[in-house]
This record gives sequence, structure tokens and C-alpha cells, in this order.
Amino acid sequence: MHETAADIALPGTAELAAAERMSREIAILSGRLAHLLAASHAARDDQIARAHTFLHAMYDAVGDDNGGAQPEPVVRKPRSPDTHPIDRLADALALDATEIDLILLAAMAEEHEGYSSVLRSLNPQNEPYATVGLAAQLACKSPRDRAVLHRALEAGPVVTAGVITLRGEVPFFERSLMLAEGLWPVLCGFDVFPSTLMPPALNDTAIGLEGWLDSPDILKARQLLRYNRPGLLMLTADSETAAAHRAAALARAADRRWIAFEFAANAPPSAARLALVHALARGATPIFRIAGGDSSAQPSMADIGRHPGTVVICASRGTTLPLDVRRPVMKLDIEPLDSASRERLWSTALPELADRASILAARYMLEPAVVSEVAIDFRSMSDAGGNEDALEGVAECVRTRSNTGLATGVKLVRPSARWDQLILPHERKAQLTEALQRLTHQGTVLDRWKFLERRPGARGVRVLLSGPPGTGKTLAAEVVAHSLGVDLLIVDISRVVSKWIGETEKHLAEAFDTAERCQAVLLFDEADALFGKRTEVSDAHDRYANLETAYLLSRLERFDGLAILSTNLKQNIDPAFLRRLEFVIDFDEPSVIEREALWRCHLPPGAPLAGDVDLKQLAVLYPIVGGLIRNASVAAVFLAASANSAITRNHLVGAVRREYEKSAKSFPGLPAGALRT
Repeated sequence: MHETAADIALPGTAELAAAERMSREIAILSGRLAHLLAASHAARDDQIARAHTFLHAMYDAVGDDNGGAQPEPVVRKPRSPDTHPIDRLADALALDATEIDLILLAAMAEEHEGYSSVLRSLNPQNEPYATVGLAAQLACKSPRDRAVLHRALEAGPVVTAGVITLRGEVPFFERSLMLAEGLWPVLCGFDVFPSTLMPPALNDTAIGLEGWLDSPDILKARQLLRYNRPGLLMLTADSETAAAHRAAALARAADRRWIAFEFAANAPPSAARLALVHALARGATPIFRIAGGDSSAQPSMADIGRHPGTVVICASRGTTLPLDVRRPVMKLDIEPLDSASRERLWSTALPELADRASILAARYMLEPAVVSEVAIDFRSMSDAGGNEDALEGVAECVRTRSNTGLATGVKLVRPSARWDQLILPHERKAQLTEALQRLTHQGTVLDRWKFLERRPGARGVRVLLSGPPGTGKTLAAEVVAHSLGVDLLIVDISRVVSKWIGETEKHLAEAFDTAERCQAVLLFDEADALFGKRTEVSDAHDRYANLETAYLLSRLERFDGLAILSTNLKQNIDPAFLRRLEFVIDFDEPSVIEREALWRCHLPPGAPLAGDVDLKQLAVLYPIVGGLIRNASVAAVFLAASANSAITRNHLVGAVRREYEKSAKSFPGLPAGALRT
């Protein structure tokens, strides 16, 4: 695509000033190099002569006139908060004039193509870079100076920090000086990154975090960041992303500029060093977000021990990092916000729904960064209508922001079932409502009255639904999820259970983590296959099956959400699970009254029923569960549609008979007046 001048973003004043500063310093260095070439024995060589002419012209262009004497390095003034990137590096690493010259020499080829040509002519390997030998001729006047330079390039801060590297399998003084990848544009004032670094987008909003930021441990962390003291600050949370957002808010509260980096398990060892160099040049606190939780495949972070300021590492809870650093380490475990903070958060983020903030706070245990994004998405929608429609709109925005991927063996269902579709005895519905109240009233019981304080999984609710197939257990889970305005995640047992050791636990961990991340209701259908009774160990299979059960016990107890287990065989559930469940609700086969209600539910008022249909009679004659009533209703409708007629009693009775045949049960017979088919 053709770009016009208006399409191209021009550098700002600060960027131009930074670039001019680098051009001036390198031009002064070129004057020193020109003076060196003029005094060399090779000055009469045509190539050297042309190099001398170019270098001297670049030096003259900056307007310095020193009467023909050798140019001197720039005198650096006291630093200001808006200092140049090269001054930030010099201050942070305590670099001397020679080490700063090494940076300028390494950067020289990036400044102008003429410098590249000159350096290529002076490099024994014909590379467009300055060599250690050239640096020695510029800076060293005695053997002692050469020894000092040698040490600086082997173990000095400019090399150990990764600002410059030495390249080439050649004698030491023939090696090339290389500037850190992507550092040159930063020195010129451009906020860009090399392709090997992955800066994630973080939100440093502090809305809803006021109480957390003023807590004693966090105040200590703010002091550590404010004064940029050497140290490691490690934040852990349910996810590394949540920890990283908190870290950004913490840095902002400490009045520190911050910069974030994404680190995957396959990151090379040099990646952390490069990230730290870019953070130093920007005067920012580095925040590392460590992806994944497999401690056996974590990136090397050994270089943080040399960083002169505070380094922040964010990881998911339980991650073990191979950190071997001799510096102070402070660890913070990030807990979810309490209900009062979440309510303030929603009221501030969506003031138009302030009257529903308590409902939103009870439904969604989200971080401030996610809530602010949800608010942006919500406002970008068209007119949301009334409050109920608005809550549905928020739910849709939460789904969009939360459902970034599903774990193995997990199916997402967007619930639409309502309470009036769930035909149950009053006491059973009351138990389901009580389970919902456990979630909606946590602010009062757990936060205000301090019940179950600091107990893992205190915010979770665990429910067992037991009863024959077709009695409405899965439908009840969908109704509960719809009432909460969240999705339903159904665990497919056949895909979760694996014959490979450790794989089942891994899949289960992903399922629980996904439910917590998506703020969804987690349903284990046919739960007795997973939560069955432990057996005596007679072989290796029994041993590992018991280990899976033990893991489930622990993870279920720590789950901060609504977990529903459904089973047809309650007697097969391990008693240890039953003790950890807040609710055990039995779904019995429906009574006559309930069966009639089920028929009416599955045959809506608009259905074309013939005059001979008596739903009460069907309910009395055929004691079947709701699932079979639904199947029979749908089958009868299709029979009527194929015959181009209304739904007759014969259609319904014929469909019921098929359900009995499928279940291998004896059909009770026909009602009086029904036709035999």
C-alpha cells in the first residue's frame, strides 16, 4: 500500500532530541577515531585516507572546534528524571568513560552507513563493526590500560549486563563489539522492542485495589519499588496474568515506570538479560510474566542477580522457579478481592449499573484489569435496554474476555434454562436456591463476619446431585449457571481419564483452572466414574487410581467456585468426597403432579394438541422421568408434523411406548379409547 506523508508518524520532539544526542556523541567519537587514523602508519593508504576524510567530516558537522587537538568525550551533567537512555545505563551500571565509549563504538555502525564502511575497512574479519583492538587503540595508553579494558570486556558491567557482546571465534582483540539486540532505536528515543521479546499488554488500573495497596505487606513492596532497591519481588496468584496485572498496579502506585515481558518455557537463557537491558535503558522496573506452571520447563532467570534495581516476577500459584540469586527476595501471594472491594470496583467501572454492583460482585470474582476491559466492551455495545438486559450484556462481555481456551475434555455450554423449566419438589428447589445463596452472600459471611478466614476453597460451593437418569440433574446445573449469569463447563469423563500416569491429574487441573478463569460452573457428569471409592492396593493400577482420587479430594476442596457432581450411583461415591460437599440433593422420580407439569412444560401452549389429549391421564398411566417425557414429546411432534395433523393421543402414546421399549421396560398399556398401532 502506498503511504503518503500524512500516513507516516513523524518522530516527536523528545525522540528527535535523543537521536540528535546519539549522533553528536558518535560524531565526537568519530573525531577521535579520525585523529587516531591520522597519526597511524597507514594514513597514506587510500582506503584509510578516505575513512579519515569521512570521519573528520562527520566530526566537523557537529560544530566543535578544538584547534586541531584530539576531541574529548562529552562531559556528562547531573541526571534528571527525563534523562537520556545512555545516561540511564551509565548511572544504573556505574559505567566509566571508557565503558560508555565501548557502547558508542558498538552503536557506531547503526548511526550511519558511512560508519559501517569505515569500520569494515578497519575490521580484520571485514565486518561492519568496531573491534576490541580498535577500542584499545582509542582508550589505552599503556599496557595497564589494556589490561583494564580486557577485564571490562570479560567481566565488566557493560558486558555482564548484556549491553554489548563480543562476537567471533578469533583472537580476543579481533572480536567485534555488538550492541544488544534492538537497543539502538531505544538509545535514539524510540520505544520499540526486538522480535525476541514479547511485551504483553497489562492494565495498571488501581480501581478496587485501594485496600490491597494499603495493606502492610504491599506497602513494603511499594517502598522497594519506589526506591528501586536491588531485590526480587515475586507475585503469585491463580494465574500469572492476574499476578502481572497486580504487579503493574503496584508499580504505578509506587510511582515507578514499568515494562512487562512474556517468558515462555522455551525462552533462551539470554532472553532475560536482553529484557533487563531494555528495562534499564527505559528507566523502568521489569515485570516478568512467566507462562505456564511446569517448573521443569521454566526459562532461565539467573541474570536477574546482576540487575541493579528491583525485578518483579509474576507466576501462577505453585510455580517453582530456578532462582539462584544473592539478593533480597520478597514473595506476595495474591488473593482475590473481597466482595466489598469488588462492589466498589463494579460501581466505579460501570456507574450506570451501580445499583446492580452487588449482584455483579457476587457473580464475578474478576481482577480490576479484566473489569475495566469488560466495562469498555459493554459501553461499546448498542443500547443495552433494561437492567436485566444490561446484566446479560455484562455476562456476554465477561464470556468474551474470560473464555480464551478450554481444557482437554471440557465442553462449554451457554445456559438458557430457567427455573420454570425445572420441575422439582419445593424442598429440592429450596436446596438449589440455598446453594446459590452461598455464593451471593459471601460478602457478608466471609468478608464482613470473617467466617472460614484464610481457609483454602472457602469461597467454593460443592454440590452433589444424585438420582436416576432423566430426573433433571444436568438441567438443574444449567438453571443454576443461568441464574448466576455464567457459563456451564461440562467435564467429559471419557476424555479426561487417561491410561498414562499423571495425565488424568493434569487434565483435571486444567478443568478446574479453566472454570476458575472463566468464572463458570463446573459440572462433573457421571461423577462416580471419577469420585468412586478407593480400594485396597493390590496392583499398580489400584495405587494410581487412589492417587487420582486423592488429588481430586484436594483440588475440589481448594476450588473457589461452584462445582456440581451428578451421579446415578450415589452409593459408589467415596465417603471422603461426601464429607467435603456442602449440599447433597436427591432427585427422585417425579410424582403424578410433577409428571403432568413436565408434560405441560415440554408441550408448550402453542403446540397444536388435538382434543383427545389428556395430559393428566398420561401422567397417571405412565410413571416415567422427565428425560423420557421430553423425548416422547419431541417424537410425537414429529409424528404429527409428518402426518400434517395436530398432536393426537395416539401420537403421544406411541412415542411413550417407544421410550419403554428403549428402556427394556414393560409397557403399561393403552388408555381407554386409544387405537392400537
